[in-house]
Amino acid sequence: MRMMDSLRERIRNAHPNLLLFVAGMALLGVAGSMFDTTFNNFLSDRFSLAADSRGFLEFPRELPGFLTALFAGALFFVAETYIAAIAAVCVGVGMIGIGIWGGSWWLMIVLLTVWSSGSHMLMPVRSSVSMELASEGQKGRRLGQIQGATIAASVLGCALVWIIMGLMPRNYAVVYIIGGAIAICAAALFLMMKMPYAHLRRPKFIWRREYRLYYVLALLFGARKQIFITFGPWVLVKIFHQDAIIFAKLWIVSATLGVLFQPALGRAIDRFGERKVLMADSLLIFSICIGYGFAQKSGNVQYAIWLLYACMVADQLLFGVNMARDTYLSKIALKPEHVAPSLSLGVSINHAISMSVPALGGLLWIAWGYQWVFICAAGVAVIMLVASSMVRTDNAARAIPSAST
Repeated sequence: MRMMDSLRERIRNAHPNLLLFVAGMALLGVAGSMFDTTFNNFLSDRFSLAADSRGFLEFPRELPGFLTALFAGALFFVAETYIAAIAAVCVGVGMIGIGIWGGSWWLMIVLLTVWSSGSHMLMPVRSSVSMELASEGQKGRRLGQIQGATIAASVLGCALVWIIMGLMPRNYAVVYIIGGAIAICAAALFLMMKMPYAHLRRPKFIWRREYRLYYVLALLFGARKQIFITFGPWVLVKIFHQDAIIFAKLWIVSATLGVLFQPALGRAIDRFGERKVLMADSLLIFSICIGYGFAQKSGNVQYAIWLLYACMVADQLLFGVNMARDTYLSKIALKPEHVAPSLSLGVSINHAISMSVPALGGLLWIAWGYQWVFICAAGVAVIMLVASSMVRTDNAARAIPSAST
């Protein structure tokens, strides 16, 4: 009871911009979970893709991520809250379009690209605005809070998938139309925010030698991320024949844990520093790779499935460690206005490799088996560990001041 009273008091005292942003990100969490938990099954059911075709599909899906810095540059005169609204509309239109016209392969690819454009524009904006809404020394905490709220809301999206797929199996159209409408509602909330100062005068493009380690970390994250996004669920779909409801349930588990884990992760970044958090992440990712690659070798199918479930949940939780890369950049940035365009460039860099890794992974799967995809991913985790050990913020050029809200 005391905890609920404290929560209500904090909500009453919170700045309206913070409440609107959290609400908008929460709605996008609902829409995102509805798409992410069903898309692999949608592809398998509608188009019967093999692993190589599934890998090549990531090129058009990830291309907007590579172009994120260009999008940010083209919209340099627009406040970031408006960019968030534009991105949310793209997410909504893409989802609704796939729900209605997704049976056509080429039209589905076009609409997937629209959805992806919105999703990727949101990535740097989410981090930048979140840190703008934080007090000095509390950026990791604020990122964790907003990420935790987004993940908590995604449980509702998973519950909707569970209900819809239970009542109307494989009715992806209903799932995507509802999810798209929710994303467009998020856009309306972002438009209500009053943050005209949100990096309106930011540079169009930033490439600085001082940020080179951040660029390397972004590149490695792109490889690690895309292997798991593409082939983690694909193992469960194609090798162990799991349906969309299973993915909704797994997302609910990871989201429930994430409500506590993400804020705790944000506090850990503030307390222990980015270097230790990123190194721990690399070691855990290595373990998950081994789990994905060799679960089937146990000889017990049920044990293998449960181990893969655990790997997927753990991987979902660890995606939040990306906050540490963002706060690292904010600490080493030479100027406050460098943060937003550098985050956008970081998204572009990690997607430069994201576009190629799935295609190579799909070919590797077909030629030698899916285990080798995750053996290679384990190698990436080792490189991540080495790069993370080089992170230093003691000699940061300056601390970035933030608006306390």
